[in-house]
Amino acid sequence: MKTLSIDIETFSDVQLPKTGVYRYCESPDFEILLFAYSVDAGPVQVVDLACGEKIPEAIIAALEDDTVIKWAFNASFERICLSRFLGYPTGEYLNPESWRCSMIWAATMGLPLSLEGVGTVLGLEKQKLTEGKDLIKYFCHPCAATKSNGGRTRNRPFHAPDKGEAFKRYNIRDVETEMGIQQKLHKFPVPDSVWEEYHIDQEINDRGVRLDMELVHQAIEMDSRSREELTAAMKDITALENPNSVQQMKQWLSDNGVKTDSLDKKTVAELLKDAPEKLADVLTLRQQLAKSSVRKYQAMEKTVCEDGRARGMFQFYGANRTGRFSGRNIQLQNLPQNHLPDLAEARSLVRSGDFEGVKLLYEDVPDTLSQLIRTAFIPRNGTQFLVADFSAIEARVIAWFAGEEWRQRVFAKGGDIYCASASQMFKVPVEKHGINGHLRQKGKIAELALGYGGSVGALKAMGAIEMGLTEDELPALVDAWRQSNPHIVEFWWAVDRAVMEAVKYKHTTTEYGLTFSCRSGMLFITLPSGRNLAYVKPKIGTNKFGGSCITYEGVGSTKKWERLDSYGPKFVENIVQATARDILCYAMKTLQHCSIVMHIHDELVIEADPRMSLDAVCEQMGRTPPWAKGLLLRADGYATPFYKKD
Repeated sequence: MKTLSIDIETFSDVQLPKTGVYRYCESPDFEILLFAYSVDAGPVQVVDLACGEKIPEAIIAALEDDTVIKWAFNASFERICLSRFLGYPTGEYLNPESWRCSMIWAATMGLPLSLEGVGTVLGLEKQKLTEGKDLIKYFCHPCAATKSNGGRTRNRPFHAPDKGEAFKRYNIRDVETEMGIQQKLHKFPVPDSVWEEYHIDQEINDRGVRLDMELVHQAIEMDSRSREELTAAMKDITALENPNSVQQMKQWLSDNGVKTDSLDKKTVAELLKDAPEKLADVLTLRQQLAKSSVRKYQAMEKTVCEDGRARGMFQFYGANRTGRFSGRNIQLQNLPQNHLPDLAEARSLVRSGDFEGVKLLYEDVPDTLSQLIRTAFIPRNGTQFLVADFSAIEARVIAWFAGEEWRQRVFAKGGDIYCASASQMFKVPVEKHGINGHLRQKGKIAELALGYGGSVGALKAMGAIEMGLTEDELPALVDAWRQSNPHIVEFWWAVDRAVMEAVKYKHTTTEYGLTFSCRSGMLFITLPSGRNLAYVKPKIGTNKFGGSCITYEGVGSTKKWERLDSYGPKFVENIVQATARDILCYAMKTLQHCSIVMHIHDELVIEADPRMSLDAVCEQMGRTPPWAKGLLLRADGYATPFYKKD
């Protein structure tokens, strides 16, 4: 036996979308109902465990045999559930190194992340059966007890034999569809280096990170009490039945001389600038109530495993345009920032349930709880967190690709890119907190908004107006940035021409260390790392301005599969972000011997022995990969007893 293709159907009283698979299969009610498999691409067999059948011993042995390659669609689900089935305790799971995931394979080709979606796009002969959703609802979740079903809370095969047989056919078909994906994509194998990254990702997900559950429980309790008090205060002032209602609040504000179409965060902040005292009090209370601080804590409660650690928080290739990771469950990618100078004291007050103390010292309880979310992640006893972060990674990567030498010199000297950018734009020296320091903000906003072809609209979206820039200043800012970065602008349009040529003439061209090719209905951009960015069914189309552009199929902003358009700067954004991702993965490989528990954007969090050197970790993380000669990297970091933003 060389390969084993698997699909399982399971039951649990725990809601998988809210908890993740690790917590899902810890339920005492968890069980595997059906186990469909194919050995070496042979006929698919199904084992009906729900009706007492047993998985053959040879197959059980193969699950733990690292010489047998196991395939599944979203393989982490099968691997973790089967670990539980085999009796592995919490924190121990089947070795991911012998597992391969056809969902990840599809993602590397720019395809959807659902089995049904991939089957449709690839036009597979054997598609996922559409009745599956109803069957899963019937067999895999608890049901409501009714008179008609005899008061049962669970449906079993003998309750509906026809459905039971249909469920087995569905299970078999999933394996057939999964094998069909492998056959369709065999010409485009996933590089071994990417599978190695996937296995590191699975190890990090398996390891998880410890949560301070005392802090979590107290924060949820404190938030509830705070909301009650804030709502009562708003009722006292407004006499509204439900002051949390947007409609009621808009009407009340209108009755008091303030008309507004929205009560979002930005609008409320604007209204507060000129609001009279009574209205300002109400708007401030609304601001506090709008803080969604408790949701992350609730997600922690739902996700935490029996050993106090949260697992499965990272989706490998979650952003399939670039291959970057995305977040799952607690969603680490959008944690609120912390600015409290005394975080340790604040979290100590919350941990002890001292509501009055928090209110007295920090006034805004929801904001305080929000700032403490990061601190709920703690290292295991006897260790500390080492947090290391790449400095200005995207700015460094785009400067390296484009050969923008003045930027390279700034990085070589350890300078501040925002000051340097402002200096280059305005032709005067700019120092942070020094000479012409007020221009640094303009340099920063330009850097963040304009690197990928952005113009006035991008500056506004990035908050330029709120930062004190006037509408009239913005066009000049765009021009100044582009004139200061001619090689980056040249890079955008060189990529645009190369992509156009590859799609139009099916030529393979190389520009800036990138290879552009079009074959088998796919556009590929090969990165310096050797990894491909893939775009499905590329065509020459027309943009909203009437000019030519590249269109391709992909998941759009509506989360639906549709035809999208792109052009040079957008492709450059993909290239730069994908390369930054490859650099992070290279760092994860070099630091694999360390206990990495989290990675957020361009940051690694390591659960470390106090004797481990932070400088050594930063030095190792900042090493340039062999495929990126001349790229100047730097990593900075800090040690901490709980996670925070330094």
